[in-house]
Amino acid sequence: MAEIDGGELVARALEAEGIDCIFTLTGGHIMNIYTACVAHGIKVIDTRHEQAAGHAAEGWARIKRRPGVAVVTAGPGVTDIVTAVANAYHNRSPMLVIGGASALSQLGMGALQEMEQVDLMNPITKWAGACYRTERIPEYLATCFRTAMTGRYGPCFLELPIDVLFGKVEEAFARIRENYRPAGRVAGDPTLIAEAARLLAKAERPVVIAGSEVYWSEAHDQLRLLVERLQAPVYLNSMARGCVRRDHPLFFSRTRRAALTEADAVLILGVPLDFRLGYGRDVPEGRSVIHVDIDPAEIGRNRSYTVGIEGDARLVLDALLADLGEKTAPPREWVADLRHREQRIEEERRRWLESDAVPIHPLRLCNEMAAFVDDNTLVVGDGGDIVNLASQVLPVNNPGQWFDPGPMGTLGVGTGFAIAAQITHPEKRVLMVNGDGSFGLNGFEFDTMVRCGLPVVSVVGNDRQWGQIAMAQLKAYGDQGVIGSLLADNARYDKVVEGLGGHGEFVVEPSQIRPALERAFASGKPACVNVLTDPRPPGVTSAEPV
Repeated sequence: MAEIDGGELVARALEAEGIDCIFTLTGGHIMNIYTACVAHGIKVIDTRHEQAAGHAAEGWARIKRRPGVAVVTAGPGVTDIVTAVANAYHNRSPMLVIGGASALSQLGMGALQEMEQVDLMNPITKWAGACYRTERIPEYLATCFRTAMTGRYGPCFLELPIDVLFGKVEEAFARIRENYRPAGRVAGDPTLIAEAARLLAKAERPVVIAGSEVYWSEAHDQLRLLVERLQAPVYLNSMARGCVRRDHPLFFSRTRRAALTEADAVLILGVPLDFRLGYGRDVPEGRSVIHVDIDPAEIGRNRSYTVGIEGDARLVLDALLADLGEKTAPPREWVADLRHREQRIEEERRRWLESDAVPIHPLRLCNEMAAFVDDNTLVVGDGGDIVNLASQVLPVNNPGQWFDPGPMGTLGVGTGFAIAAQITHPEKRVLMVNGDGSFGLNGFEFDTMVRCGLPVVSVVGNDRQWGQIAMAQLKAYGDQGVIGSLLADNARYDKVVEGLGGHGEFVVEPSQIRPALERAFASGKPACVNVLTDPRPPGVTSAEPV
């Protein structure tokens, strides 16, 4: 009977789970996984830094709604991916990191890159462990996939020592697992859903706040039907952006805090009550708060609720719609007033959106980028103020069209997310919005894009500083207090991309933006449009958190 090694077992398990791509940085501890993956038709995308490989795995997971996989070598390979794992953990993204390790037979002897990797990963994963027998690799991978994809999604870490991974076993004694995780969804308590429907139906000023779980559960149609039935304004958070079109009459984005303050009933759907929602304190006490989340630990965190429902967003929305019945609420004067307020904000910003000032106003840059974003464009945001502004201006109208760092605020996610987006959707355009600070973290991944033929276009809003920090220092301490936050005045990120084999554009005047973007997209290469923007733009303060 044939013998197979641990790398072959890994590849077979990935194939069974529907994984068609892994992200990695090469290393001797893990190289037999590559050979086996290629033999099974699984693409191996090798990056220039393990952090980028981790971000790419999370990006793949977001797009595919399946666990993204990163494979890294022992020691620094594992430590380099920690930031990406932590980001996925806070984003509730399903991900598997396979980490190589020194041989069990040399444990404690001081082998190359030997360290306690499982302990390092435990606080930022749903599950972390090590497999010590080759034939049990499929069992451990099944545990990782089950854990990553049930309840609150999240990353898992599996350590495979080199002698386990390269060990051989009889094929008959190492079968790939089947039916190892539930395929169903968690329904909410019908009694609680009925009470939530009653509160929403009688509310005069209902508001819906929808977050990433709407995207993960593919509940965008149900969300739209609910807000239409209630005639309630809807505000979208994180990966829910695009789940209701921006041109929908009930979509709102600039009056969130006012709406939460004035509402008499708030449906919080798959959104953690973290800093982005003022820890829940933006809703005054005494108002009806209906909090729906797949993770019961989130319900009641930071504030009390009126009705708390543990359940899958789509099933809960289906049940709410059934309880509410077919009758649609009449248009609400309060909603019309919110619309007027949003229009006033838009008009106040119009002069900056169309400004011909030099240095370029960042809102003018966002307005020019907006002309290139259609339903065939995926947008990746990687930065501070420029991404906050872009999220308010760019026309994101489809689920899964927008990618941002999430609540960790991790800079450097962009190139990994963009690599995953372009690999999974070669037919689409990928626009990456970078700050100049964030570009510096993983900008060398343009080498990966060039090698893989991925024509991602990056637009760098280059204000020559870490803008959010510099502005805070300026406000608190004056010019002399802006310390450690300034970047080079003459940094040519476009030349870096050119040097790596891509296309570069350098823009200093507003009239140059659109032609530069047209040339970048037409080049068919990975491209960087480096735009000098005003470091102290008038009319702009730090926006609400993405």
